[in-house]
Amino acid sequence: MDAQEKGQVTGAAADIYQTFFVPALFAEWAPRVVDAAEIGPGQRVLDVACGTGVAACEAAGRVGPDGSVTGLDRNADMLAVAGRIAPAIDWRLGMAEALPFDDAVFDAVVSQFGLMFFDDRAAALKEMMRVLKPDGRLVVAVWDTLENSPGYAAVTVLLEGLFGTHVADAMRAPFVLGETDRLRALFESAGITDAQISSREGTARFASIEAWVHTDVKGWTLADIIDDAQYERLLAEAQRDLARFCRDDGRVAFAAPAHLVTSVKR
Repeated sequence: MDAQEKGQVTGAAADIYQTFFVPALFAEWAPRVVDAAEIGPGQRVLDVACGTGVAACEAAGRVGPDGSVTGLDRNADMLAVAGRIAPAIDWRLGMAEALPFDDAVFDAVVSQFGLMFFDDRAAALKEMMRVLKPDGRLVVAVWDTLENSPGYAAVTVLLEGLFGTHVADAMRAPFVLGETDRLRALFESAGITDAQISSREGTARFASIEAWVHTDVKGWTLADIIDDAQYERLLAEAQRDLARFCRDDGRVAFAAPAHLVTSVKR
């Protein structure tokens, strides 16, 4: 995988990710993931590929003062933002494929929209199960297919036409596990044969087309591959090509469904 396929952002993009991407896409899923993991008071929880910490923060509110939450990510810039938001959470730099924890130490392990970007997805899933206690719950969220998220399907077509396949592939990367048969096969390859897949509706929301383009480029891996002139060209084209996703007040909303995969360690 290259940097775009790994979903890695750097520098100011991490702040933009937190300010714009989290409310637009990720905030509505954190309570769903934590609910599915049945996280409650006193538990010890691990959030893998935590990013700027939206799911970890939701979990921290559930475990209370007698519990603990650890957030792990490979991206130091993301963790820097997370640390400013919630300094009481234990933020760790590390790889999902080699979790720096002993066996059977967490009551719940969650991973929200990170699995698609791991170097070795099956190895990462095995690691998540390894650090779970018996009867602990694993919950992983991944996006549905690109075709089922019409706004991003349209953005991908626009990027392909303007800048070619390599740039468009950065937008395709988050959706590569959207097919449930492929997703189930991945979990089975990691020895997780009881995985339950629940497909849920979601909505992407942006204040305007300009805010949408700004978020997707400046707060994502595209920040490193689209220069200022290209950005202005993209924004101009988007105002026309993406207008169908605007409401009367200029705000953007479109379907952004996802799958929650749940397993209990036996």
